[in-house]
Amino acid sequence: MRYISTRGRAPSLSFEEAMMTGLARDGGLYLPETVPTMAPDEIAGLAGLRYEEVAFRVMRPFIGDAFTDAEFRALIDRAYAGFGHAARAPLVQLAPNHFLLELFHGPTLAFKDFAMQLIGQLMQAALERSGQRITIVGATSGDTGSAAIEAFKGLDNVDVFILFPHGRVSEVQRRQMTTAAEGNVHALAVDGDFDTCQARLKDMFNDFAFRDAVGLAGVNSINWARVLAQVVYYFTAAVSLGAPHRKIGFTVPTGNFGDIFAGFIAREMGLPVDRLVIATNQNDILHRTLETGAQVTQGVTPSISPSMDIQVSSNFERALFWAYGRDGAVVSEQMDDLRAKGRFTISQGAIDFLRGAFASGRASEAETLATIAGIARTTGEVLCPHSAVGVKVAADHLGAVPMVTLATAHPAKFPEAVHRATGMLPPLPSHMADLYDRPERVTRVADDLAALQTLIKERRRA
Repeated sequence: MRYISTRGRAPSLSFEEAMMTGLARDGGLYLPETVPTMAPDEIAGLAGLRYEEVAFRVMRPFIGDAFTDAEFRALIDRAYAGFGHAARAPLVQLAPNHFLLELFHGPTLAFKDFAMQLIGQLMQAALERSGQRITIVGATSGDTGSAAIEAFKGLDNVDVFILFPHGRVSEVQRRQMTTAAEGNVHALAVDGDFDTCQARLKDMFNDFAFRDAVGLAGVNSINWARVLAQVVYYFTAAVSLGAPHRKIGFTVPTGNFGDIFAGFIAREMGLPVDRLVIATNQNDILHRTLETGAQVTQGVTPSISPSMDIQVSSNFERALFWAYGRDGAVVSEQMDDLRAKGRFTISQGAIDFLRGAFASGRASEAETLATIAGIARTTGEVLCPHSAVGVKVAADHLGAVPMVTLATAHPAKFPEAVHRATGMLPPLPSHMADLYDRPERVTRVADDLAALQTLIKERRRA
């Protein structure tokens, strides 16, 4: 199994190389050269299996000879041992033909744990073999940062620097990043929004001298291993509802497009996915892109669903690569236009492909709060504001095919929004009960690439 860049100018890599590299040196994102498929009887055979066994069967064809079967099984088992639900990703029924996939039972209460806990195990195993040291720098709109810190804190051969937008994450999200006591963890509050953080991260990867000097590694969803781990729960949910003998739809609240692109890969593997519905909040660039055929940035408006407050969705580049028939030169031109002009226009053939692969919708702040209140009243299920965006958009796309909405975070991560909607404050799980009492350790930094690079060089351990 080899991995190629969406921009077509970087050498192909093995799974382990692509995982440890993150962003390709031509600025592109890695994708498998070919997507392995599963036959209907293989998909049917996943029914009733442990989540970990499904994960092994779904992901194994993608990893080549990076790990033996025994090694890979052990790493998967360790990755999910700390989850708080035996099913790992349980389904809850909200209404006729509408189900909620709870993805918040991991250690940091967000769907990012499914990928980050596994990539942490995979990277640790690779580093132990090679004896390398790496510097992980991540950009987060709220949840990736805490998941990365949880996965890599305290490791001798890894330094972790997390960039998050100052004042634009919830207090719980911030404290999950800033209360880590381990010396290898550094929380950096950047002046700007998530797109600012993500842009500086990509700038660091594209500065090859800096990248090589610090052993830079990325764990954002630019990293293919992150996307791959998220493919698994599409299979577990669909099989629980009758796949491969019936089609299943999925609605995904998304900002950076990684989680819904994992659903696209599941469909490419043979899972009978009917519709993949993109759910956006008021920062609805992905919805507008599908409607108009042009991607135009308009600035970010802070919202009660801050993890979706994004205008530059990195993983959309992977979908464009598919839409343009894997033409890296065209994708590169469009990404250059986005960077230089804040916009690009998609060809008719490519937008037709994307509209055939994805549907979309948006939810306003008022609609999000009303959905939280309504679902709590009619089902007893308490939604975080991101999950509520998904549920509202899914309700507009319900039909004869069962619809699964991905619940991406625990409501206790966004207590202010939940309280506004329901009048109640969702409690934190017991292992986080003292979160508000823990001392914080954070550095506020300007949107200045050189200053960020200097800080990272000074604080990383030799």
